[in-house]
Amino acid sequence: MTDNISADSSAQQTNSQQEAHQSSTSIPASATVQPMKKKPKKENALVNILMNIVIPTVILTKMSGDNFLGTHWGLGATWGLIVALAFPISYGIFDFIIHRKFNFFSGLGVVSVLLTGGISLLHLDTKYYAIKEAAIPGIIGLMVLFSTKTRYPLVKTFIYNENILQVEKVTAALKDHGNTEAFEKTLRLGSYLIAISFFMSSALNYILAKMIVVSSTGTEAFNIEVGKMNALSFPVIAVPSMLIMVATLFYIFRSIRLLTSLTMEDVMHGGSDTDNSNSK
Repeated sequence: MTDNISADSSAQQTNSQQEAHQSSTSIPASATVQPMKKKPKKENALVNILMNIVIPTVILTKMSGDNFLGTHWGLGATWGLIVALAFPISYGIFDFIIHRKFNFFSGLGVVSVLLTGGISLLHLDTKYYAIKEAAIPGIIGLMVLFSTKTRYPLVKTFIYNENILQVEKVTAALKDHGNTEAFEKTLRLGSYLIAISFFMSSALNYILAKMIVVSSTGTEAFNIEVGKMNALSFPVIAVPSMLIMVATLFYIFRSIRLLTSLTMEDVMHGGSDTDNSNSK
């Protein structure tokens, strides 16, 4: 009987040890389920183009006179300009309210249209409009270059950010492979490419403005020319700059793949999270 008691106690001890081992190795369900991050609401590209390009262009080119489509609904030169500029300004303010954070490009657009309005309403020489068009992207290009000397290069604002990539995952992989310094060189070259795109935009802006906007400020002809400039700025200026931005993005993707062995799907949002959860 003593043998039976000792056998039972031994079995109970073994079971308790197994349960303790299972409880120590098992992962609570709450630990495996991570709360989903609320994705920021994406900007509607169509609304952006309508508010910043299409509607202001139509108002400037078609409604800046005293007549509109044979009626007396024309806004006139001054009010035509004010109403046209109100759309991108309102959109910039709306974007700030919705996203609860300052959008650099929306803010820059508001400054640009305010300067355009000021030049026209103050009847300044037309050359200042061309200077303004060239100055804004030129200043951004200089800011990008200067930022390479700081801890926060602007390439991280334009491309290498959490909205596009899983930055923390890339950073950890770079540390594991010992390639953090090499990737910093990649970002530095990417900054130079972005700066080139802005300098190119600056030169094209100035050339286009000098060719198109030639009438005196504060006139219907000036508004029409600004509208044409606004319409042509996208295909002539924005598209080449966007192509350089895309090339820079793929250059950074390629460097990430070579330095970390991570693929594009691994570092893009939504690609690797599912894979990791399935592997667990």
